[in-house]
Amino acid sequence: MKWKLTLKYLLSTVIVAMIVVQLNIAIAIFISVMINADSSQNGHGIFNNVEAFVRDFNKNIFNDTDDINNVYVNDKGKEILKKDKMWIQILDSDGSVIYKYNAPNNIRNKYTPVQLINTYKYAGVEDNKSTVLVAEKNINNYSYTYLIGFPMNKVSRTSIVTESESLRNIISKVILAIIIVDCIVATVIGYIFSKSLTKPVKSIIGGVEDLAGGNYESYYKEKGIYKPVFNKLNNLADTLKSNERERKKIESMRNEWIANISHDIKTPLASIKGYAELMSSGYDIEVDEVSQYAEIIDSKANYIKELVDDLNLTMKLKDGYSNISREEKNIVSLVRGCIIDILNNPKYNNVYIDFNSKEDNIVLKIDELLMKRAINNLLYNSIIHNNEDVSIKVNIILDEKTHIIIEDNGRGISEEDLKYIFERYYRGTNTGYAHKGSGLGMAISRDIVKAHNGDIKVESNIGSGTKIEIIL
Repeated sequence: MKWKLTLKYLLSTVIVAMIVVQLNIAIAIFISVMINADSSQNGHGIFNNVEAFVRDFNKNIFNDTDDINNVYVNDKGKEILKKDKMWIQILDSDGSVIYKYNAPNNIRNKYTPVQLINTYKYAGVEDNKSTVLVAEKNINNYSYTYLIGFPMNKVSRTSIVTESESLRNIISKVILAIIIVDCIVATVIGYIFSKSLTKPVKSIIGGVEDLAGGNYESYYKEKGIYKPVFNKLNNLADTLKSNERERKKIESMRNEWIANISHDIKTPLASIKGYAELMSSGYDIEVDEVSQYAEIIDSKANYIKELVDDLNLTMKLKDGYSNISREEKNIVSLVRGCIIDILNNPKYNNVYIDFNSKEDNIVLKIDELLMKRAINNLLYNSIIHNNEDVSIKVNIILDEKTHIIIEDNGRGISEEDLKYIFERYYRGTNTGYAHKGSGLGMAISRDIVKAHNGDIKVESNIGSGTKIEIIL
């Protein structure tokens, strides 16, 4: 995967580099042609196009008489030649020099056809280093040949003589060499570029593989063009690490809960089994004892039934319990009834519960049995998990929604326990042995409220009591 990614970037870079090189060559050729054409048309400077200058210089050569040797250069032409340190020789048809201006002293005065060709073809005339160009002037049907010499530091010429086939071979080899060099350079640059580009991508792929493998400890420096990606990768690792810790904690709580539930079921089952064996053993048992044993068996059986019902209900609510029979009920009366039922129980006759509601009738579509179960769970939690002198306040407030607030001045809940208060299987650290229960009461209350599209909130501090708010 990593090599494929590197190769992909490398190939794309090489292609781009080659296109850029070829485009640059084409642009250079185009610009060169345009400059030469522009110089030829506009005549910007003598040395921009010396051949055009030499041809056009014949405008400055004249002969006003019938004597062919009376040829000369006008003042304008002399000024041009002198200004740019050029010289001129005008030859007759025999190659003899019949006029010269600003020419070196050691220059020849007669040219054979071969000497004329060599003078034009090769830079340097005898001891005088000049580049010579040749042109023709026709006056009165007589043809003059003139030579103009340029300083070699301003005009130079290179002549190449070769066979056509050899020239084609040389050009082909030069082009091939250029292409090979371009490919090598582009490959090297592309490799360097792609390596720097794909290195962080490899790190990202490695990070994803680590996360997929459950390794959440790796940290990646957040820099470069992939800084946001590394930032999100680190955040994801932190989130997954936190989730893994929570999962392990929940798993541990679940295992502990199963062990406790198993113990809670085994204990009453042992009592039921023991009394049942005693009653069926043939021993002489008094009628009063039979009644007492039967009452104990019934009590233990009811306890087991409640545990099983809790398990059944929480599983239904967890899976999206839809069998909710919603009817219009007065929530004020429902909550008041729950409080009255608790206070009528002799076991809790010392409990103080203060109920307040400005509204006497707040009608909501609810499942009465489930909502009673939720309210009772919360009220019993405030009673059994606190001291006997606990004071409980229940307020119902109506604004846009209905708020049922249950507040006590009891022991409170630690910050650590508060995070898991609504988790299934969780039993807080302030729960005594006698009040272990199923560990599902708060989870069931939350799920019932959620099933009614409501919300539930808890606020608590150790020693400051607990406040639970149901919003419907």
